[in-house]
Amino acid sequence: MTQPRNTDPYSDPRTFYGSELRRLREAAGFTQEQLGRRVFCSGAYIGQFEAAVRRPQLEISELLDDVLDSGEHLQRLCRLARTSRVPEYAADAAELEQQAKTISLYAPMVVPGVLQTEAYARALIRGSQRFAPQQVVEEYVSDRMERAKLLDGPDAPILWGILHEAALRVPVGGPKAMGEQLTHVVQTLQAHPNVLLQVMPFAAGPHPFLDMCVWLMDFSDAPPVVYTEGAYTGQLIEEPALVARFRSAYDLARATALSPEASQALIDSTAKDWMAHGHHQ
Repeated sequence: MTQPRNTDPYSDPRTFYGSELRRLREAAGFTQEQLGRRVFCSGAYIGQFEAAVRRPQLEISELLDDVLDSGEHLQRLCRLARTSRVPEYAADAAELEQQAKTISLYAPMVVPGVLQTEAYARALIRGSQRFAPQQVVEEYVSDRMERAKLLDGPDAPILWGILHEAALRVPVGGPKAMGEQLTHVVQTLQAHPNVLLQVMPFAAGPHPFLDMCVWLMDFSDAPPVVYTEGAYTGQLIEEPALVARFRSAYDLARATALSPEASQALIDSTAKDWMAHGHHQ
């Protein structure tokens, strides 16, 4: 059974949701497996909600309220538990990212958030949030920097990334910021044996992930998921057959990209080119 992240039901809304779900389930005489079958998910999934490991889902909460005859109780708690500083469309993926054992990502145009420097992140966020107050931009930057801690510590996931060459060439924040950003990527590779990157060169031509950001996440005690993201929107995919198709496409992209050694050399040389370009201005 999944261990709860906190045993105090009043510590936060998600933990309270989990304790209430457990209370209602036990009062109705269901095991986690029995309740899961009633709402079309696994018993392990119910256990993750009860242990506050996974953020509750509104659709499942509606089904749970029907099965447990609890009115809209779990739906209301779900809305409270889903409050997050991360955009709603990305909140579930951000949560799962913290639990993943392996993350395989593809980035077509920008360096992924977990590898970004502060200057690069600020320029990128300001570009997408053109009319936002500076305080809001700085909050996003702070969250982005906090996310980088994912790669540190004994429980850090293995991160296998594929960056399109365009991510090395699009001038985010100017030459100095780009030079520092790509140097940071190289330093991260050198300092973290759990991080491996490949570059998809322009010469590779079209491929399945050309126009989307993709994260494939594997877990020790749950099925794999895929998260795809575009401008102001994202989708979490859990359907096994579709996840398998993404996995196959990612394997093909990995085979098409430059080797890790050649990729690091290209990132390093591009960083030096940006630095030299900045000095000449």
